[in-house]
Parts: sequence; C-alpha cells; structure tokens
Amino acid sequence: MSTSPSLNDHYSLLLGLDKHWEVERVDLQLAAKQVRIDLRHVRGAALTCPQCQNACVMFDHAPEREWRHLDTMQFETVLRARVPRCQCEDCGVKTIAVPWAGKHSPFTWMFEAFAVAVLQSAASTQEACALLGIGWEAAQRLMERAVARGLDRRSLAELEHAGMDEKSFGAGHDYITTLNDLRADAARVIEVVPGRSCDAAIKLLEHIPAAQRPQIKAVAMDMWEAYLKACRKVLPEADIVHDRYHISAHLNAAVDRVRKDEHRLLQSAGDTTLKGSKYQWLRTYADRRSSAAVSFRTLHQLDLKTSRAWHYKEDFRHFWNYHQPTAAERFYEAWRKAVMRSRLEPLKKVVRLIDAHWREIFNYIKHRITNAASEGLNSRIQAIKSAARGFRSFANYRIRILFHCGRLDLKPAFTH
Repeated sequence: MSTSPSLNDHYSLLLGLDKHWEVERVDLQLAAKQVRIDLRHVRGAALTCPQCQNACVMFDHAPEREWRHLDTMQFETVLRARVPRCQCEDCGVKTIAVPWAGKHSPFTWMFEAFAVAVLQSAASTQEACALLGIGWEAAQRLMERAVARGLDRRSLAELEHAGMDEKSFGAGHDYITTLNDLRADAARVIEVVPGRSCDAAIKLLEHIPAAQRPQIKAVAMDMWEAYLKACRKVLPEADIVHDRYHISAHLNAAVDRVRKDEHRLLQSAGDTTLKGSKYQWLRTYADRRSSAAVSFRTLHQLDLKTSRAWHYKEDFRHFWNYHQPTAAERFYEAWRKAVMRSRLEPLKKVVRLIDAHWREIFNYIKHRITNAASEGLNSRIQAIKSAARGFRSFANYRIRILFHCGRLDLKPAFTH
C-alpha cells in the first residue's frame, strides 16, 4: 500500500530529515502490522567524510540497511536506505553518517532514546523487551551504546571522596569490586572490575584520570590488604578511611563469641539464661522504653561476661561522634585500657585489630565518610542481579551496573 507525495513530506518532517535526504516511499503492511519507510539520499547533495569531516565525492552506495524507529500507532516502523559511500583523499572509502541513527546501530536515535527510558524504568530487562518488542541481545546492545555515551560525557571533577567495595558475582569466592562516588546527593558507581586482588583494585583506581587523582581526599574501604596496597600505589596522597560499620561488625562478632563461650559454660551447669538471646546482644536500643529494650535490660543487668562485652561494644559507638582529634584519641586510650583489662579475649582481639589499622580508622574523624552509600548501591546491584537471575558474563554485569547505578547521561543527542 503506497502513499502520496504529501505523506512522504509529512514523514520527512516527522523524521527531522535534513536537505540531503528525502522520503521516497511509505509502505503500510497491514498484515505484518508494519510501516516501512524508504529513504533516499538526494542526488547531487554534498557528501562529508564521517572521519575527517572533509567534503568528498561519491564512490557508490552500500547495500540496503534497516533501522527500527518509534512505532506509528500500533505499527512497528522501519526505515530503509542505501547509504552513499564517499571517496576521501585522506581516509579512503567511507560510508557517510546518517542523521537519524548512530554508526552501526540498528535503531534510530529516537527509538534509542525511548528504549533507554523504558529500560531504566522497567522492573526487569525482560519486561522492557516485551514493551519495546525487541530481544534480550538487542536490549543489551542498546545499554552498551548508552553506557559508552555516558562514560564519554561523564565528569569526575567533583569527586573527592571515593569508596571501594566488593560484591559477589558468581558462586563461591567469585567477586567484583566497585569504585563509588560517596556524595550523599549523588552516590554512583564509577567503575567495576572482576575480582578483588591488588591488580584488580589498581586497574579500578586507574579509571580516575591521572590529572584528577591528587584531588581525591580520602577513600573508604574495609581492611582487605589488597585494597590498601592498591590505594597507596595509585592514590598516594589520599587518606584511607576504614568503614565504621566494618569495625562495628568486628565488635558484634566479638560479643557473639563471648556469648557462645559463656552459654556453653552455663548450659553445662544447667543454666539456660543465654539460650535464644543472640540477636538481643547484637542490637542497639535507641528507644530505651520499648518492650524490646525493657526485656533486654533485665538480661543485661545479670552478672554476665556477655553483658560486659556488650557494654564495651556499645561504649565504642561514642568514638564516631568526636570531631576533635585529641578528644577522640583520649577516648580511645581510655576505652582500650578498659578492654585490655577485661579478660574478654574476643574484645581484646578487636583492640589489636584497631591498633594495627589505627591511622586508617582515626581518619574517620577528619573526613567523616563511610561506605554507607556503597552499601546502598550494593542493594541496587543485588536487585539487578536477582531480576536477571544472575549473569554468566562479567561484561554484561558491568554494563547493567553502570546503566542503572552510574548516574550517566545515557540518552543520545539529536536535534529533532
């Protein structure tokens, strides 16, 4: 079913074609529910080399190609054209750029922009594919192109505090490492690498341009030695800040170790006081009037080693509230002496751990950064992984993470 010249002009306007291109034919395929639009390069129109932008002469036409466009009503719309190839004196024979699509893309700019919005908003890639009428591989290519655009446009000029964190990838000890921007209002994943070795961490940090590395004031991370070595090599001027929640996790584990040992001893004498109380000792009771706090208070007031361990654990929380370095040091020295006299070996082990990493832990007082933003991003990454039911390819996993968590400018730039 062909259409009149006036409709061809109408589609030319809708497609935003420049003077070098015209609609030759619009074919409505009712049975296939498809609109096919044939485009033609205007005879005699100027040709420009896509590589050097110099004016060129016609060489020939490339074989016919198709591009998926936005649907016309409920009909899939496809553009078709034989694109001219030009003869450039400097670059040789090149296929000219078309105004409606990017190089090698099977989609128009308009369709890509719409697809990016759908892929960002949909609950899963599978759901987005169903809405767009495309396959999984096509969706993956769209996201790859979008991420490439976003990385080209991205600026790290405001990056001062970064975070490094690990995330599981496959089964067993299979990890990825993420480098994150920790700004509360702009938390984002900067880059992702496979593994958590020193070499992997160095490769990750080297994604920060060399000229911008001196502006990085601090990097938050856990106590993984590979991360420490990598940061000291690539960002020697940056302070390392061990995450406060990581320290809290060590203290909680120490309290639980004391509880287990004491419970075993009491149970052998027929005392079940600590039975089923594990999670009560791992909590912090901000509301002291709550039923949980009242119930715990009765348990805590008993003359137990676990009670003393919990007290030391809770008392250390005050360290993070200090803003003056000298006051923070005085607090820690007093707390340290009390713990080392306590005969609670699991807590004393944490003290020795803190002593070994004291400078990096103390840096929190100066920079006041944590990996809380990284944990939030990790939750989003886990949601991506769950929705996809896992990834076989790290490359695909990386693209999804940067697409959804990179705060990148993903949409194509076009003028119509």
